[in-house]
Amino acid sequence: MADRRQDATGFTTPHPTHYCFEKKTEPSSVLSNWNQLFDLARPAFVQQRSFERARALAASSLACLGRRTLSGVLCAGGQQFRDWSSTYRLFEQERMDLEALWRVPLQATLQALPSSAPVVALIDDTLVHKRGRHVAGTAWRRDPLGPKFSPNFVWANRFLQLSLALPADSASPISSARAIPIDLQHAPTPAKLKAPAKNDPEQLKMWKKAAATAAVSALGARRIQSLRQAVDQQPGGTQRSLLVCADATFTNRTVLKDLACRTALVGRIRKDARLYALPAAEHQNQSGHGRRRVYGQRLPTPEELRQDDAHAWQSVQAFAAGRTCSFDVKYFSPVRWKVGSGSRDLALLVVRPVGYCVRLRARSYRQPAYLICTDLNLSVQQILQSYLWRWEIELNFRDEKTLAGLGQPQVRIDSALRTSAAFTVFNYALLLLALHQSGLIHSPLPRPRWQRPRPQRPSTRITTPQALSLFRGQCWASALGLPNKSSFAAPVLYATNPLQTFSTLQSAVLYATG
Repeated sequence: MADRRQDATGFTTPHPTHYCFEKKTEPSSVLSNWNQLFDLARPAFVQQRSFERARALAASSLACLGRRTLSGVLCAGGQQFRDWSSTYRLFEQERMDLEALWRVPLQATLQALPSSAPVVALIDDTLVHKRGRHVAGTAWRRDPLGPKFSPNFVWANRFLQLSLALPADSASPISSARAIPIDLQHAPTPAKLKAPAKNDPEQLKMWKKAAATAAVSALGARRIQSLRQAVDQQPGGTQRSLLVCADATFTNRTVLKDLACRTALVGRIRKDARLYALPAAEHQNQSGHGRRRVYGQRLPTPEELRQDDAHAWQSVQAFAAGRTCSFDVKYFSPVRWKVGSGSRDLALLVVRPVGYCVRLRARSYRQPAYLICTDLNLSVQQILQSYLWRWEIELNFRDEKTLAGLGQPQVRIDSALRTSAAFTVFNYALLLLALHQSGLIHSPLPRPRWQRPRPQRPSTRITTPQALSLFRGQCWASALGLPNKSSFAAPVLYATNPLQTFSTLQSAVLYATG
């Protein structure tokens, strides 16, 4: 029995080392799988009590019904009448090894993939809006959601994230996938020099060097190399190929020149990129003076290749938007991109815009896509499907900010900000892995009346709010008096409209979206 103490307020609270969330649940539940995954993170903590405190905070954060501030998480775990300073010291004094922490979702994701399947990594950066002017790393950033005709700036922190694509069906080349975060890095920029220091050539040179090192593309290149080394350290990792999918921010010379061996990049380029063919054989084997030619004849731009009817379109099947779709593409290989890749051979993939209906008898089209790939041995379908999975990291950002609580802890110093953000995303990654290991095809909770299945999207999966509801229900099942997760959902038939609204605690907790 847990050791209980009584506060001066009269509330009875459990001992901090015996948290109220029980680990004894059914083997296939999300809660039991989450606890087993969190047990693997014990080497990341120096002390056992720090590990237990982190487990309590992580479970409280997932079950919390309000904002995921540190005070809100403590209240969700019943620790509001205890000393809160130890929780802040856990992040401020960095009492957890983030590199060891991230090895847990990386290893679990690689174990879920077949040994012969390539590792598809997704990379992107995101902004977390802030209001305080004294929060470490904050600066004015260009808002990516601002209108195109007028640049908009927001005061925010910038983070760089790496996720691995975990396909729903690893045996099929066409399948949906869920992105599992395996790395999060704070990406601040150095403060601008003021007038006295700006006139000093030595300080100005050091500032430019620091700014180039802190650029998000340079940080992305370093994290890709670290990911390659981390994969090689896993059992059978040296035999796996790494395929990184990125947007135009990371499709440049900074990233392409530092790609490690057995690592390929699929990225998006501009429609007016200057591409070149390979030089002719007589120019490559010349024995005279001077350097050998690297670039051949200038090729049309990707936009001109899309509009050129001399090159036929080919149809490729890929999974996107909840169903298998047919895409029209043009494939060109090999080509060279002087500005971005230098002498590296590339494959160019032009994707025709896909139409969709916004309303009856009104058809709109998305923008065309121009993709390059550094691995010429990959098939067109594999390149297209891998890049379509890149959208999953955007869903990670949405869930982390609105549901997991990224950026909500009210901390200011750099160490606390980095550690709390990484711990939040790590906890979110464990929830997704626990959901995958539970093997649930659909949510055991009945759908609300307004959520009707869409015939055009036969493939559905458990969403993050539904996963949080499952976790919350399994944590509080005994307190709510639920023998199973759907016993409360029996429909109540009324002969007439009820005269008053009946509040059901079970329904409010399990269907809460906070």
